[in-house]
Amino acid sequence: MSDLKHRINEDVKTAMRSKEKDRLAALRLITAAIKQREVDERISLDDGQVMAVLNKMAKQHRDSIEQYTSAQRVDLVEKEQFELDIVLGYLPRPLDAAEINARIDEIIAATGAAGMKDMGKVMGQLKSALQGRADMGQVSALVKARLTP
Repeated sequence: MSDLKHRINEDVKTAMRSKEKDRLAALRLITAAIKQREVDERISLDDGQVMAVLNKMAKQHRDSIEQYTSAQRVDLVEKEQFELDIVLGYLPRPLDAAEINARIDEIIAATGAAGMKDMGKVMGQLKSALQGRADMGQVSALVKARLTP
């Protein structure tokens, strides 16, 4: 069992013992998403794959918060924000813009990327380096801007 999965399972047990219903419900959502992916793909997830599941859940929570905010459903926004905070607790600290730009510059220099034809090569290395620590959509836009003449 991966360290991250083990930590989540221990937190489930702790939440059960301390009778934290809301926290327990959020943690059960996380474990259900992990188990669903494991069953679908017939594999046991490692830490990187668990982080991918958590990133997907975080994105879904952010989208829900945005929709509930526009619908003025404060009660649902609070619930989604609570669950998002728990999910984010298991993800590494996000990188700031300067750190992301520095990594992009490093990898472009290391790969010798000169144009858009090299974008796949750069993104492949960036994905492994920044997974779970940056929004890959924004990273892709930054790389595209740098590689476009």
